Amino acid sequence: MTAILDRFLLDIRQAAFNIHSVRVWRQGEQVASWDQTADVRRPQHSISKSFTCMAVGLAIANYKLSLDTTLGEVFPAYAELVKAAAPAPSHQPSRITVKHLLTMSSGHDSPPLWAEERAALTEKDWVKYYMSLPLDRSPGSRFTYSSGDSFMLSAIVQACVGCSVQEYLRPRLFEPLGMKDVDWESSPLGVTLGCAGLSISNEELSRFGQMLLQRGSWQGKQLVPEEWIALATSRHIANAGSLDWSMGYGYQFWMCSHNAYRADGAHGQFCIIIPEKEAVIAINSEEDRMQDILHCVWQGILPLL
Repeated sequence: MTAILDRFLLDIRQAAFNIHSVRVWRQGEQVASWDQTADVRRPQHSISKSFTCMAVGLAIANYKLSLDTTLGEVFPAYAELVKAAAPAPSHQPSRITVKHLLTMSSGHDSPPLWAEERAALTEKDWVKYYMSLPLDRSPGSRFTYSSGDSFMLSAIVQACVGCSVQEYLRPRLFEPLGMKDVDWESSPLGVTLGCAGLSISNEELSRFGQMLLQRGSWQGKQLVPEEWIALATSRHIANAGSLDWSMGYGYQFWMCSHNAYRADGAHGQFCIIIPEKEAVIAINSEEDRMQDILHCVWQGILPLL
């Protein structure tokens, strides 16, 4: 099952890319797979954000929260933390909504809770820490990539549904997709990391992508509302960057060229959905030349779909 990958594999070998595993689905069937090493579970880094988005959509569908729910409503005890320090009422974190967090437009120039910052924090309550920081601009005005925003989505879901995102998704998404005993890192106070820390295999990632392509449906069961998948994977805000990082951002999903969208993670983790081709491409890597990997996908795989 590698013929569809022949050109892609040739290109990545010539470029000396360190790619572990690739899966390609077409019209509901897995049509190609390749593993450089055993397809074990590996950290998916920021692909975790797209799974958190599924938890948000499920919580909204169950009337636990809405796109307009604010941090101040969910965490009123912390809403007063930066009133004195904030330059204007519009710059207070309590005004940040779920939609602002989903679109990474919370208003920070230097977003909090990056991996290095998380590791160095003495404050164990990361929600309190996030809400103690005044904003640099009004929420909703500009995209700034923020792992802290994704963590706060996880914290909101946990506060509103009564269990962690990991626990919430277990019966609703993980187990129906055949992902048993999934490991996902959490904060010191037990909030699923949300922005990173999820470990799954390439095979499991490809099934997640196929579920997205099928608008939330898997084996005849609607796991996530179709309307939420359509909304989450549509462009909501402009962004800037290299070719496939400048096509706009949805709700914890990147838009990309060739009318596709994707979840991606540091060091070359990709779950690419191409609706016009009824195709899903899942890639696990240990490689920082991420745009170059996508070029190989567009040149080596896309023409064969």
